[in-house]
Amino acid sequence: MSEGRVGWVRVPVGADSARWATRGRCKLVLFVVHNVTSATRLLDVLPLFRDDLRVQLLATCTGSSPFQAGVSELLAKTGVPVLPWEQALELPVDLAISASFGGQLHAFSSKLTVLSHGVGYNKRLATPDTGHRTPDTGCPSPEAGSRTPDAGQPPPVFGLSPDWLLADGSPVADALVLSHPEQLERLRAACPEAAPTAVLAGDPCYDRILAGLPYRERFRRALDVRPGQRLVLLNSTWNPDSLFGDGGEDILPSLLPRLTAELPADEYRSAAVLHPNIWHGHGPGQIRVWLDRARRGGLALVDPLEGWRQALIAADVVIGDAGSVSYYAAALGTPVLMGAASPDGLDARSPVAAFVRQAPRLSPYAPLRAQLDALLDGAGRRPSGTRPGRAPGPALSPGPGPAELVSSAPGEAAALLRRHFYRFIGIPEPREPALLDPLPLPPYERVTRTSPMRVVTRLLGTGEIEVSRYADPRSEPAGDGDAHTAVHEDTLNPDRRALADVIFRYGAADDPRYGTPEEWTAEVLARHPYCALAALVTDPGSSTVRTRNGTLLRLASAPPAADPAAYVSALYAWLAAGKTWEELAAGGMTVRTGDSGSHHVSVTRVTTGGPGDPNGPGSPVTPAS
Repeated sequence: MSEGRVGWVRVPVGADSARWATRGRCKLVLFVVHNVTSATRLLDVLPLFRDDLRVQLLATCTGSSPFQAGVSELLAKTGVPVLPWEQALELPVDLAISASFGGQLHAFSSKLTVLSHGVGYNKRLATPDTGHRTPDTGCPSPEAGSRTPDAGQPPPVFGLSPDWLLADGSPVADALVLSHPEQLERLRAACPEAAPTAVLAGDPCYDRILAGLPYRERFRRALDVRPGQRLVLLNSTWNPDSLFGDGGEDILPSLLPRLTAELPADEYRSAAVLHPNIWHGHGPGQIRVWLDRARRGGLALVDPLEGWRQALIAADVVIGDAGSVSYYAAALGTPVLMGAASPDGLDARSPVAAFVRQAPRLSPYAPLRAQLDALLDGAGRRPSGTRPGRAPGPALSPGPGPAELVSSAPGEAAALLRRHFYRFIGIPEPREPALLDPLPLPPYERVTRTSPMRVVTRLLGTGEIEVSRYADPRSEPAGDGDAHTAVHEDTLNPDRRALADVIFRYGAADDPRYGTPEEWTAEVLARHPYCALAALVTDPGSSTVRTRNGTLLRLASAPPAADPAAYVSALYAWLAAGKTWEELAAGGMTVRTGDSGSHHVSVTRVTTGGPGDPNGPGSPVTPAS
């Protein structure tokens, strides 16, 4: 290889690398990246080479996928040397590992292992006409070993058909890693020539999910799921027939606003996991623009690389499609409601196709809460940290369920894969156990609903108030009781803020940008004459509230359970009914937020001692009732 080729890596490999490399006698392992999706599976197994000074890791990108955005940044983040594709093809590495059949993999002279980047091989995809093998287009290819499906015949199964597995009649990969014997059975039926290359080695992605089950409550807290709340997770694979796609009925435009308009904010939390090809195909900025209203209503967008597995563990129910995430959810025992469930693109013999055929369907125009509650109440909820079992929901046909078919060796993928890798490399395994990385704890994402909240309240008894809050409903929420509007100060619609009964925001008590809580609340009431209460939520369990007559109050709950802004609306309902805050001072308030529980909230008067303070001088006091 010429050292003068532009862009070619010279250290640690290259024509004269022996002059420059500090450790030049390493075995070379090359990760072949197709796009961000396949790279995530390769990142799962990269730690299997940790602490081995005998191995030099390298990476390359085939350049064959239409989804190239995000790949360079992801590879740069790993810190592994990245070779141009042409250099990678010429370099005699000891082992090449791919998680896709994209690119000219048949041109490698090195030992090649191919992993699945989803739940086995289930999709039907025609080979492309670009001269590269890539699952991201639906065009037939004239490449040797591929064929165009006969008229009326479905496309071949990606990863289990001669179209994908063979070149000039010989297997492209030296080893095809499968997670379950059922895949081997389909492989033998579809492409017996490639069956000898099969290696049963479990599913490293699923194993990382299983290892993360004991930390479910931490993952829920990271998403700001409060005690008693139910986390609804939307998940979509890519393609026009997916939940996010517009090739079918396209229910997403109506589904997104209904998540906040029909589901009470204090009883439900919603999040979305979108396939990396959606993120990087359309652009993260475009996704955020498309989902802006939903995000202002409380929808969390989950990182498709680092956070989706944690969100899946945290979820109580999934609204999904025929993608791998839905099947992983079912394997964990989480109920799945199919929002888009076209089986046309699946291998009819695959477990995913069987699951899609039998899973309950979302009725797009029926009340959403009733459907979710029926599914959840029928399924129950396994305790945190328990091992998964058969997916709940409607009765499935006899035979193994998703938990049994995801992997035939749960918890063993690290050991099986490392054993295989080192056998191909030709050196003994390290003595230390083969271990995958634990799922990282995602950063805390506080719910900040800036959409106007329509709040329905009922006074149930002495100091007891029921509160149901809905983010920007398109019609008045159903239910008995009185209603008012509570608005975050940063709402997009200033007209709604001008007419709000309650204005609130979240911020630190010592944030100099807002001034003190006393100053901020006074400023808000002076600016908005129709507002009755202004509240600054200063920590997860308390807020400072100023009434229209200038009384300054502190609402606090211990331990913090619900959003303190809900307590402010409860106080508003109490005062709007003609009652006084002094009636609450002795015993506090009991705020009920539907099925998520009741919360005891103390109500104390705050005095600042400043000139003109209507509360008078002194420290916080609790007047006699």
